[in-house]
Amino acid sequence: MTTTVVALFAVTYLGMALGRFPGLRIDRTGIAVVATILLLAFGALTSQQVVEAIDFPTLFILFGLMILSAQYAASGFYDWCALRIAGAAGSPTRLLAATVAVAGGLSAVLANDVVAFAMTPMLCVGLKARGLDPRPYLIALAGAANAGSAATVIGNPQNILIAQVGQLDFWRFLGACGVPALVALGIVYAVVWLVWRERMRLPGTDGQGVKASALDRWQLGKAVAATAVLLALFAAPLPQETGVLLVAGAILVSRRLASRDMLGMVDWHLLVLFAGLFAVNRALGLTGIPAELVQDLSAVGWWPDRLGVMAPLALASSNSIGNVPAVVLLLAAWPGPPEGALYGLALLSTLAGNLLLPGSLCNIIVAERASLAGVRLGLREHARCGVPMTLLSMGFAVLWLWAGGWMRFA
Repeated sequence: MTTTVVALFAVTYLGMALGRFPGLRIDRTGIAVVATILLLAFGALTSQQVVEAIDFPTLFILFGLMILSAQYAASGFYDWCALRIAGAAGSPTRLLAATVAVAGGLSAVLANDVVAFAMTPMLCVGLKARGLDPRPYLIALAGAANAGSAATVIGNPQNILIAQVGQLDFWRFLGACGVPALVALGIVYAVVWLVWRERMRLPGTDGQGVKASALDRWQLGKAVAATAVLLALFAAPLPQETGVLLVAGAILVSRRLASRDMLGMVDWHLLVLFAGLFAVNRALGLTGIPAELVQDLSAVGWWPDRLGVMAPLALASSNSIGNVPAVVLLLAAWPGPPEGALYGLALLSTLAGNLLLPGSLCNIIVAERASLAGVRLGLREHARCGVPMTLLSMGFAVLWLWAGGWMRFA
């Protein structure tokens, strides 16, 4: 049975790295689901063990944040932001700064993948209407969404999971990770401008021909109020998942927006992916292999409670199997990680996702949504900015974590 579990585990994470298997149209979510089904069929897991393996508080928080993001989307806020950025008067470099600031700021309090999904098409439309090349702005959008999301426990899926495992406080997390995230936003802007500055000198229109989409101020006000309540609940002695679900439930009670439409905006594929990976990791854990690996790595001093191990591990794993699967895998094999190491894991795994186009789901979403709008963003174009912005931002994050005493280097 151990051989079967290890084989399914290896195939699953190979699929996470490739994104799909050649000749098949099965994606990461499908791979995780099929692996779970086979584990049940072979008797490696029982139905009860699958249920016990799933970290429901993490899924509840993700679900609730998706409902909150859906409220912003229903108000037209994302489209309005994208078109206001693209249509605003000013130089292309000012538009780049606005893109970084808006994407980074929104991603700190909303799921970065949702921000990228919603803003990309309208940003393409507005920039093309001005005669500007959308590609540097799209790279900045993805980079800023990743960097901004690193600041908080609700900025991206891996941070949510890490915070649940370590029971991390929202404001303490912000204190540890906020400054490196802010510096990373500045690095994203500087690198994109330096690499693409010649293209940004191309003349565009004055932006007056670009019309911002209608904004439902009532629905936007409801979304802003819900966000304020959510942040207040994080300071209350209430489980985070309970607070998020209370806010989501209040949003679903609406006279204007159908709950069916709101629930249709939830990324159910991501939730199912998490559930499948939880089950696959539990099956491997029952073999005893992860526990033995922990002992072996600790014995030779290679366990990632130090920056000298954590940083290269985050960089390699995030750009091979992806930062979300990498975090799920590591936490499944890491018993009782210290608080400082969890800050490091959240920060470094998120920033590492900017290195290459497949490094994070956010990057992939931007590229795929842009292609639908007629803009092709390739691996090489992204890497020209992604490599330097990642190395610089991770370098600062390592120094910050070391100087702040959260993690030791060696």
